Amino acid sequence: MKKLVVLFVMALTFISCNQLGDNEYVIKGSVEGIENGKMAVLETQDETGMGLKAIDSAVITDGKFEFKGTTTEPELRFIQLPEVQGKAVFILENGEINLKIYKDSVNKSEVGGTFNNDEFAKYNKGQSAIQKKITDFRNVNMQKMQEAMGANDTTTVNTIQADFVKLQDELNAYNVKFAEDNPKAFISVLMLENMFYQPNVDIEKIKKVYTGLDKTIQDTKPGKKIGEMVSNYASADVGKAAPDFSAPNPEGKTISLKESLGKVTIIDFWASWCAPCRQENPNVVALYNEFHNKGLNIIGVSLDKEGDAEKWKKAIADDQLSWPQISNLKYWNDPVAKKYNVQSIPATFILDANGVIVAKDLRGDALKAKIQELLGS
Repeated sequence: MKKLVVLFVMALTFISCNQLGDNEYVIKGSVEGIENGKMAVLETQDETGMGLKAIDSAVITDGKFEFKGTTTEPELRFIQLPEVQGKAVFILENGEINLKIYKDSVNKSEVGGTFNNDEFAKYNKGQSAIQKKITDFRNVNMQKMQEAMGANDTTTVNTIQADFVKLQDELNAYNVKFAEDNPKAFISVLMLENMFYQPNVDIEKIKKVYTGLDKTIQDTKPGKKIGEMVSNYASADVGKAAPDFSAPNPEGKTISLKESLGKVTIIDFWASWCAPCRQENPNVVALYNEFHNKGLNIIGVSLDKEGDAEKWKKAIADDQLSWPQISNLKYWNDPVAKKYNVQSIPATFILDANGVIVAKDLRGDALKAKIQELLGS
């Protein structure tokens, strides 16, 4: 009897040691063909949302590696392995996550073990089939397209482009349908975020799908972001009065849009760290110098980071930006950028004399022509 009691206690201890808490996760990965002692690196998106940064590492032993930690909500994560092209993608959440990574075809890696990763695997199965059709189409038609363009054969060019658009539409439709059919899946809200970056944003479709998402998904970080984007989208659209705002200038004085308006006003979203913005600045300076005396005003809104005030001030001086500049130094969390639903920079909003948005994101000759039209010059 004593032996049975001891065995029972040992079994309970074993079970308790392997159970995970409410916010705990364990990632169990496997990969063949990588020698012992090499490192698997766990990565997340950096602060810009455009790059990745390492947050943990684990030693690979006999083709296996493991990560443990805690998390409060689902998030997209990546694993980089040595000598492997590409990254394994999965959804970090509480529970045991299983990853089988194929060294020579990481995009075919298998993921599962938790609800959202099972859903992610289901999504990938359908999405991969359409992506294969797109890849095959490109391989078959690339040379035809080049030859048609070289021969100025617009009929063939237009036909190939139209067929390619159909495949893209098929992928977009699949993403929307998946989100509609799987309102509790974290990947569904990521599909909605992607829809905001399509050339023709269907805001009504986004609203409909977002409303149908489970509240647990709406309450995640990307879910809240999408909710904010949806509510702000119409407020800064062409034809609407530009939402007023105010923020400190480099000297700490608060400046508002209202006091910066001219006959024509450009709201210019930029940052000292944004290379395309800095490259565009000489063109904006030339435009300002030519038309300011005729009624063109500009107000610059910088998305620089906290602690980078000096970099912001230096960029203003170096680029000779003589119009009013403001910044909350809150990077992508800038409240003005959120109010205007700015997802990338440079971004510009062109306002008429009444402060109504008449155009967005014009560049070069198109911007100059619009300014001339509004000024009547």
